[in-house]
Amino acid sequence: MLKRNVFLACLFIALLLVALLMVVPFVWMLSASFKSNMEIFESPIHWIPSVFRPDNYRKVWIEINFIGFFLNSLKLSSAITLAQLATCSLAAYSFSKMHFPGRDKIFVAYLATMMIPWHAIMIPQFIVVKSLGLYNSHWSLILIQAFSAFGVFMLRQNMLSIPDSLHEAARIDGCGSFRIYTSIILPLCKTGLATLTVLTFNGIWNDYMGPMLYLDSDNLKTVQLGLASFKRQYSADYGAIMAGTVCSIIPIVLVYIFAQRYIVEGVAFAGVKG
Repeated sequence: MLKRNVFLACLFIALLLVALLMVVPFVWMLSASFKSNMEIFESPIHWIPSVFRPDNYRKVWIEINFIGFFLNSLKLSSAITLAQLATCSLAAYSFSKMHFPGRDKIFVAYLATMMIPWHAIMIPQFIVVKSLGLYNSHWSLILIQAFSAFGVFMLRQNMLSIPDSLHEAARIDGCGSFRIYTSIILPLCKTGLATLTVLTFNGIWNDYMGPMLYLDSDNLKTVQLGLASFKRQYSADYGAIMAGTVCSIIPIVLVYIFAQRYIVEGVAFAGVKG
């Protein structure tokens, strides 16, 4: 018993140190957002600024169209996340609970698309978007990223844990496929949907290459492109960049706070089931 308590105490201390190590960059970012460039690169690091400079936040919200960039990122992240939740859950339901010829082969072929690097299809994809007249439009990014093989795989694995007896009982009671999907499958897949929400929203919010390739007008650009405007040829306003970054992570934190309860429930359920 004593050895087990010692082991748990050591494990707790190790995990605490790792957690603190993960928090350090965020603390530095918050501290740097109130400093000048010269103070940011001082050695040793002064974690508490000698003089707080809220002027960096004024630059972010006033000197550039940060509100517009922020709303554009929010629009794209929300739209693409909702689209992926719909398309991935429908596909996952088909691949996990419905039976049709070639189902498993189609699923494997779909997963194989994950092996193709995005850089290999970047130019053909751009040509297709340009020919469809979607260049310099948010629709280009929404339609391109509305589908995710990884999202289908993750939700399919989540749905496979749902007993087929529930599906068969609903069939006997006269429910159609779509009714089973909306009334039984989706409520039991909250953990998978929450995880996909966090991953997708985070990925789209932090995406830089996509908006840079497909968006040309300033009124359509996202937060990541807006922060890049503080970089110049031979210098950069790192204080303003840090201030903008602090503001930009707020939606990600809020989404995670909203979804973490379902993620934790899923982990706990998987542990109990195992």
